[in-house]
Amino acid sequence: MMKSKFLAVLASFAALSGCISLGGGEVPDQLLTLTPSATIPAGAAAEGQAAAGLAVQVPSVTQRLNVTRVPVTTSDSSLAYLQDAVWVEKPAQLFRNVLAETIRAKGNRLVVGGGELEYAAQTQLSGQLVDMGYDANSGSVIVRYDAVLRLPDGTLRTRRFEEAVPALPEATDVGSALNQAANTVADQVAEWVG
Repeated sequence: MMKSKFLAVLASFAALSGCISLGGGEVPDQLLTLTPSATIPAGAAAEGQAAAGLAVQVPSVTQRLNVTRVPVTTSDSSLAYLQDAVWVEKPAQLFRNVLAETIRAKGNRLVVGGGELEYAAQTQLSGQLVDMGYDANSGSVIVRYDAVLRLPDGTLRTRRFEEAVPALPEATDVGSALNQAANTVADQVAEWVG
């Protein structure tokens, strides 16, 4: 009786391990993410009409950033990906989250997002995440964002934001430097949109 219970428990653990396998090879030791350096405190509230809010869109990207790997520019015409550096999700979504939280924390705007509220806002921040990777020639990470701000009257404002931070070509150092550079760019954008 005891032996059959033990075998049943062992079989359930074996089945469970099959359910949580990520498949496709080795699982990375760690995943990289971006965390905002400016956040709103718990309990903070904002109020206003959805139309008066600011919607922060996920920036568009080229295919080299539309993956969960960190690109390494090795020359004007060649690209590689940094070994052992894997994002927890695609960089455009991570950058959008840092951008929205920073604008909420530092600006005077009601930032709305998700579902219909995002489309109801008459002020829209969109753009392209042009670069978010490691440049082997300069030994630094670069975050470059071309912002487009559409105002309620239809006026468009554009501006390029860029930050470079020196880093060693190792996953943890590059991840930390990219987080720093992304937060600096987000600070600049927050100041720009007000």
